[in-house]
Amino acid sequence: MKDDEANRFSARAARYARVGANVGVVGARIVAARLAGARDGSEAAALARALGGLKGPMMKVAQMMATIPDLLPPDYADELQKLQADAPPMGAGFVRRRMRAELGEAFLERFASFDFAPAAAASLGQVHRAVALDGERLACKLQYPDMASAVEADLAQLDVIFSLHRRFNPVIDTREIVKEIGARVREELDYAREARHAALYGEILRDAPDVRVPHVRPELSTARLLTLGWLDGAPLLELRSAPQAARGRVAAALFHAWWTPFARFGVIHGDPHLGNYAVFGEGGAPRGPDDALGINLLDYGCVRIFRPEFVEGVKTLYEALLRDDFDRAVAAYERWGFRGLTRELAEVLNIWARFIFGPLLDDRERTIADGVSPGRYGRKEAFRVHQALKEKGPVLVPREFVFMDRAAIGLGGAFLHLDARLNFHRLFEEAIGDFSLEALRARQAGALERAGLPAPV
Repeated sequence: MKDDEANRFSARAARYARVGANVGVVGARIVAARLAGARDGSEAAALARALGGLKGPMMKVAQMMATIPDLLPPDYADELQKLQADAPPMGAGFVRRRMRAELGEAFLERFASFDFAPAAAASLGQVHRAVALDGERLACKLQYPDMASAVEADLAQLDVIFSLHRRFNPVIDTREIVKEIGARVREELDYAREARHAALYGEILRDAPDVRVPHVRPELSTARLLTLGWLDGAPLLELRSAPQAARGRVAAALFHAWWTPFARFGVIHGDPHLGNYAVFGEGGAPRGPDDALGINLLDYGCVRIFRPEFVEGVKTLYEALLRDDFDRAVAAYERWGFRGLTRELAEVLNIWARFIFGPLLDDRERTIADGVSPGRYGRKEAFRVHQALKEKGPVLVPREFVFMDRAAIGLGGAFLHLDARLNFHRLFEEAIGDFSLEALRARQAGALERAGLPAPV
């Protein structure tokens, strides 16, 4: 059948006009201000306003860029991190037409009830509550129209934004970053692939009592409609006033949800946005230590599957930092795909690595920031990296590193909000301590085959 919403030139051209006009005008302002020596932060705010008005994929890309350390100047990152992923919702008539296109004219007969008002809206689609004929409560994720064209148009403009930074601070070679962001955003368009991601996580975490994964209803799903079982839960931020014991249990559940899939299967949940987690169990305040408490892990569009060798590199770098073994750290970076590293560049990478791995190396109970205010968390290290790369760089960041680093930063942000005290070192040792490359290869291959997903390349 002909796909009426494939990457169409007409839709792409309209998107080019909207994105190009906004980004182009702001870009001209930035160049003029920098050449004149001005730096009052107004150009960063202007770029955020331009991208925020566009909604859709470009805003998602902007949010991704803001979480990659030292990719953008701090004022740009601050402004882009403020962007919200909420797009204007589709009205009931529009939703009706979209549902008919996905499930047929009689789509309502396939549900006991369907709520045309969205329960949540995001950058690529919106979620509707429904009830299945068998009585199960459902979450129906419906993609906005012409997203394939919008994604291609936005990615084509992406280099405009990157070039602004390269012109003034060419310390990071962004070529592989552009490729990686493009690949992941394109994958998010394919809800059939997201369904396979959810099935993969359901298998990986089936024995984890503190993490819940929604199951897929394939008979009510298509490439642009994903129907999952509804999971009740409270927003993660509502837990901030809960007792330390409850916050600690939820933080440990977050750790398990992220590190267990990576350490044992080479898979990460690459979009650790606070909205992708919900707390289950007595509103986050259990009556006793045996009451159920944990997290619902939501949204499987941005899942990154790594080569087992990359996971081995993470373990190698952890051990190198633990033992202060410089040569082993270099071997780990090379395992990840960094090329042509001088000793000076490796020492720069170690600055950031010690920051990311810091809580995992420290065998004691602590918060993730360990006394550093959330607003200053990572700033000192990012500044040191930037200054060193100005002298020793540039450095080409390999593709696999991009989302690993982004996800680790996002996860750290969730821990910051919870302000929980954990022994992260012991949790990590438990997750990865019995690591075997061959065992990981076998586990990963089997799980991917059962989920219908390709092997990583």
